[in-house]
Amino acid sequence: MSSAKNNTRLRKNAGMSTRAIHAGEQRQRYADSITTPIVQTSTFAFPNTDEIEAYTSKGKERFEYGRYGNPTEQVAQRRLANLEGAEDCVLFGSGMSAVITTILSLIRSGDHIVITDDAYKKTLEFCTGYIQRFGVDCTIVPFGDYQAIDKAVRKSTRFIISESPTNPYLNIFDLNRLREIARRHKILTLIDSTFATPVNQRPLEFGVDLVIHSCTKYLGGHNDILAGAVLGRTKLISQIRDLHNAMGGVIDPHCCYLLLRGLKTFPLRMRAHNESGMKMARFLEGHPCVLRTYYPGLESHPHHAIARKQMSGYGGVVTFEIKGGLRAAKAFLNSLKLCYIAPSLGGVETLVTHPGLVSYYGRTRKERYALGIKDNLLRLAMGVEDCDDIIADVDQALRKSVKK
Repeated sequence: MSSAKNNTRLRKNAGMSTRAIHAGEQRQRYADSITTPIVQTSTFAFPNTDEIEAYTSKGKERFEYGRYGNPTEQVAQRRLANLEGAEDCVLFGSGMSAVITTILSLIRSGDHIVITDDAYKKTLEFCTGYIQRFGVDCTIVPFGDYQAIDKAVRKSTRFIISESPTNPYLNIFDLNRLREIARRHKILTLIDSTFATPVNQRPLEFGVDLVIHSCTKYLGGHNDILAGAVLGRTKLISQIRDLHNAMGGVIDPHCCYLLLRGLKTFPLRMRAHNESGMKMARFLEGHPCVLRTYYPGLESHPHHAIARKQMSGYGGVVTFEIKGGLRAAKAFLNSLKLCYIAPSLGGVETLVTHPGLVSYYGRTRKERYALGIKDNLLRLAMGVEDCDDIIADVDQALRKSVKK
């Protein structure tokens, strides 16, 4: 069932925080509930055979089976579509389910796709390995090399896929240049905008065709759900939804409820993430134990000028290299008292991860370094604690790592 229809009474120019709380909901809800109810059922009953025929033969909109849609899920999809400025949205049980289902729904044997080398590791692995079983070819191009992207496009190219910002170096894709290349070749564009969120960047406004989010991160915001979303034009989303219904990577109603709860404070949390991210980045850039800091809001970031043009904020993720090698990095992580050593980002708790040990553990040191994943590289995802407390924790851990 499509999520495009919106039954709220929001004014057209309602603010982001207002839409994050009210978008996608009917004014009156079951039992006059303020919150969207959790419709915890796997299937939906028909009162009679006339209703069955109205649904199957005459196109009546209603629910039939949980794999094809759920009322709680529908509200979450409508709200996300509203926040992103999309015609439609489809939710998944995880971000990777959203990525893979989207790719599979758009390709067929003989097609070709273009992906940047700074894309998420699992997305790269899927595009360069698994889909070749279906006779689909893939070209990896250096991130930011727009001439290489343009030259990589063939007659059989279906789409260009990338991320912005990327993980872990927070590189920013020039979405205007992406649109120009894609329109010239008449191909689709897909951007994973998880690190930006609709608060900081809305790729659809730049002409991108599909936007992907891991709702596990900032949108959910509490490190307690797994979810993914794809947003864009109704025609494309319907195509993705058809495969999604068949594959069954659905999101459950309770998870949708938690996502909706997280979205209500999402704009407020993003302001805190943006402020703390910038403050931490400036602190790390001036720290004697840090060699280099990567954050789009810093003038030293290679894509700072692009970020300023197409982003309204830069998020809570800061990546940095500390003095020393793997031993120093481990000492830093082991000395943290308030921050958690954990993957992921966008939650209320501050998390720190070591990409070389966690995300690229299966690669040799030579392979990791070829991808820029150094032994002394760390990624810090700011939560919403008092920033000074996190800075104090990071500072003491950095100084201990250098001594060791």
